[in-house]
Order: sequence, then structure tokens, then C-alpha cells
Amino acid sequence: MADNLNVEIVSPSGSVFRGDARAVFAPGVEGSFEILRNHAPLIAAFSVGTLTIRDMAGGNIEFTTGGGFVEVLNNHVTVLAESAEPVDQIDVDRAKGAEERALARLADSTSEADKAKAAADLERARNRLRAAMSSVGKN
Repeated sequence: MADNLNVEIVSPSGSVFRGDARAVFAPGVEGSFEILRNHAPLIAAFSVGTLTIRDMAGGNIEFTTGGGFVEVLNNHVTVLAESAEPVDQIDVDRAKGAEERALARLADSTSEADKAKAAADLERARNRLRAAMSSVGKN
């Protein structure tokens, strides 16, 4: 198609998404950004948040992410994510459990490194919960 981007999202667990899209919206570390066809070459970091793919029909496919990098080159967008999960597949009970475990670890942490890891885990768990709750009723 003449107005498409070829998008691939990859995480340590494997390929999460591969397909054509009209746009990609990412939670950049310096602020959210959008990628459209013929975007200038780019490598950018993104943070914990929701990455959105606007599909060719104009609908949105949302993924929670744990941060990573986006590369744009010749209308090909490669997302290398620490984690990426389709919002419509989030297990809310599992995400609540992860939040509770992260809160407990944060309270029990004695070193700064342990506190930082627990805080990052808490941020990811809460991001998953927010995304799941905001998608209720959209389908």
C-alpha cells in the first residue's frame, strides 16, 4: 500500500506484532511522539506506557510496554521493547498481583538498587492496570 508503514514489535519473548499501519504513537522518554509514512530516519528511546498502532482500517491496537527503543528507516518501524503486551490480553488479576508484590518488595527493600527495581516493577504493573481498565467497554 502506498500510505503504509511496515511495523514490527519485538520483545525478549519474541515477535509481538508484525503488520502494516498508518501510524505509530510511542511514549517517548522526552514526550510522546507519532511516526507517519516518510518519517525521517530515527532511533528514539521510549518509556513505560502505551504504544499504539493505527491500523490500515483506522482502528487502534494498543500495547503496554516496559520501555525500549524505536527505529524508523524507509517506512519500516522496528520497536525493540523490554516488554510488550496487547492491552486486550492483559490478565487484570495477574497485574493486580504484580502490583501487590511490587508494593511489598518496595516496603521491604533495604538497598537503593532493590528499591529502584521494585519501583520500576510497580510502574509497569500500574501501567498494565491503567491500560486494561481504560479498555473496558471499548470492544
